[in-house]
Amino acid sequence: MTRSEFDDIRAHITAEARHAADLLQIASELLDDLEQARVREATLRSYYLSLLTAARATVAASNAGDPAPMTFLVHELDKHGQLPADDAEARRILSDAKTAQSLIPLVEDETPARRSRPNGRSRSCVGVSRTLPR
Repeated sequence: MTRSEFDDIRAHITAEARHAADLLQIASELLDDLEQARVREATLRSYYLSLLTAARATVAASNAGDPAPMTFLVHELDKHGQLPADDAEARRILSDAKTAQSLIPLVEDETPARRSRPNGRSRSCVGVSRTLPR
């Protein structure tokens, strides 16, 4: 759900003419969205844990002198279709990784400034991708 959708929902809830059925429908949709977000988060956490485990096993295998230490990582990447297909793709991946690594210090140094509005309410965004009941 986008920030604009949240703002639209807040505006609708605070409007003068509210109907209980409308609010119930909005609450139901929000719960559905929340459930979907939790499933996506759990899936991503599972992928992350599998990749982290494979990376740690790869380093451990390398430290132990295993003749094929990359087996764990290759298997995990292959399972998700993330192995480079050819040399050109491998070079692109390496280039992207170098660029991302050079940007990390810039992102870590930035501290987002939060501006609060005098009345404590946030500004509404314009745009509607979800229709609210009238």
